[in-house]
Amino acid sequence: MPKDAIKLHVQALPNQPGVYQFYDKQEKIIYVGKAKNLKNRVSSYFRKQVDSKKTQRLVKNIVSIKHIVVPTESDALILENTLIKEHQPRYNILLRDDKTYPWICIKNEAFPRVFTTRKIIKDGSEYFGPFTNFKTVRLLMNLIQELYPLRNCSYDLREESIQTKNYKVCLEYHIGNCLGGCVGEQSQSDYDHQISQIRALLRGNFSEAIRGFKQKMKLAADVLDYEEAQKQKNKIDILTNYQSKSAVVSATISNVDVCTVISDEHTAFVNYLHVAYGSIVRFHNMEIKKKLEESDEDVLRVVVVELRRRFQSTSKDVILPVAIDLGDDIRVTVPQKGEKKKLLDLSLRNAKQGRLEQLKQIKISDPQQHTNRLLSQMKKDLRLQVLPDHIECFDNSNIQGSNPVAACVVFRNTKPAKKEYRHYIIKTVTGANDYASMEEVIYRRYKRLLDEKQSLPQLIVIDGGKGQLSSALLSIDALGLRNKIAVIGIAKRLEEIYYPNDPIPMYLDKRSETLKIIQQLRNEAHRFGVRLHRNRRSKHAVSSSLDNIPGIGEKTIIKLLKVFKSVKRIKEAELKDLGAAIGTAKAKELYSHFHPVKEKAK
Repeated sequence: MPKDAIKLHVQALPNQPGVYQFYDKQEKIIYVGKAKNLKNRVSSYFRKQVDSKKTQRLVKNIVSIKHIVVPTESDALILENTLIKEHQPRYNILLRDDKTYPWICIKNEAFPRVFTTRKIIKDGSEYFGPFTNFKTVRLLMNLIQELYPLRNCSYDLREESIQTKNYKVCLEYHIGNCLGGCVGEQSQSDYDHQISQIRALLRGNFSEAIRGFKQKMKLAADVLDYEEAQKQKNKIDILTNYQSKSAVVSATISNVDVCTVISDEHTAFVNYLHVAYGSIVRFHNMEIKKKLEESDEDVLRVVVVELRRRFQSTSKDVILPVAIDLGDDIRVTVPQKGEKKKLLDLSLRNAKQGRLEQLKQIKISDPQQHTNRLLSQMKKDLRLQVLPDHIECFDNSNIQGSNPVAACVVFRNTKPAKKEYRHYIIKTVTGANDYASMEEVIYRRYKRLLDEKQSLPQLIVIDGGKGQLSSALLSIDALGLRNKIAVIGIAKRLEEIYYPNDPIPMYLDKRSETLKIIQQLRNEAHRFGVRLHRNRRSKHAVSSSLDNIPGIGEKTIIKLLKVFKSVKRIKEAELKDLGAAIGTAKAKELYSHFHPVKEKAK
């Protein structure tokens, strides 16, 4: 379809809810989207100014458009989700979760069996799940088997089959795990009552089962059957103990879905919780691969529908961090305080923790991907034009202007490149003047790089506030590097990030990976600079009284210190002892320097 034909097609679209599909020249679906108003939404792709480069690339590949009109936006959401799962278009969000999860099945049969499975057979059986942790499944199955005597045989236990008396009780009957429904010793109604309680347990409702056991315990106690009453009490204790271990969030919140998302440029990590009867009964983390720089709202709009379908949620209430439209029959809440806000924060913490664990795995398995992600995050956080794969950081070090030095540390791909570290002894500045020292070092560093035609960094970090940053910019301007290299300053007190010509600092999240890298740069520059300063200070402190003696050089001083260990002992040494260490001639010069009166008397 030519571009003019596409424009005509867009203009003819209805102002109704629906789903649109973009096709490429191979007649393959490359994108599926939903809209409250088809005409307005599809038209937005073909405006002259489209911010996202990925969206521009998508539009270039569009050859034809098809659409489906539906009654409501909620219908559009469901249809969009179905089409994405069926066709997996290139530019749609990719749900990176293709694992098969276990379910607990209540079989559609007389005297239903309860068992775990990973396959869903549409034969009228009930399936609860899926469960993302098999330990949870095993725990629930052990709980059910401990509370209820259920059959595990595959016999056909319809009434007519039981009456033929073809079956015999097995070992499970003799050890008390089954009540013998196959031989008519347990009625269908009694067994179905057990199944209804199990069904309530799997939905998170423990109160019905506890109430049933309490009734049985009271009846047994009334007829003085204390052994049976104790059995029922033990079952109540088991249920109560299990319930206490579950994550109880609120007694007032029931049948609610909670969903949060944390994302970067390329991926999003979603956490989903389902709360029933005040407790978290379902928990799931999901990684999302973003294709068109989708916002958190776009991610949630797709994922919430998919997760509710996957976990067969019938909840009418959904708690989200942002307001999105999920249809008229679903109420979306964005809490600002109270128990629902605490529940939302809990989900967000789990999303962050899940993402952190995933990033640790990526760091181990694919270091380059981890590095690229960090660089992309730094570029975004610091508003840079290019990826900062080469960063340099500067720091001054002196004590009241004595022994002034500076340090330059270099990071490549977020890692220290220690062979490229450089020390600088301040030459043109006297006294304690950090600003002038920073101006000198920056000029010397980049004048040399320019003269030697070496590569320049993408980012310069100055350890200091606005004053040090302004001094560094004087040298940057003098070398004609303004707008060629990004320069920022970091102040230590509150970790403010300063930009040139901007009096208002920027504050990064204390847990931000970008801030941690900048702090590492700053700390490394400080460590490297302090080391040189201490060495120079120590050298001057030790050798200052020996340096100015005629005939006594560096090698002689080293010999003396090896023998006498300190300057004080050298001063107090006898002439013969000095002569034994460095020779008679040098010993006389040294002795006369420290003992001029004694030498004249001799």
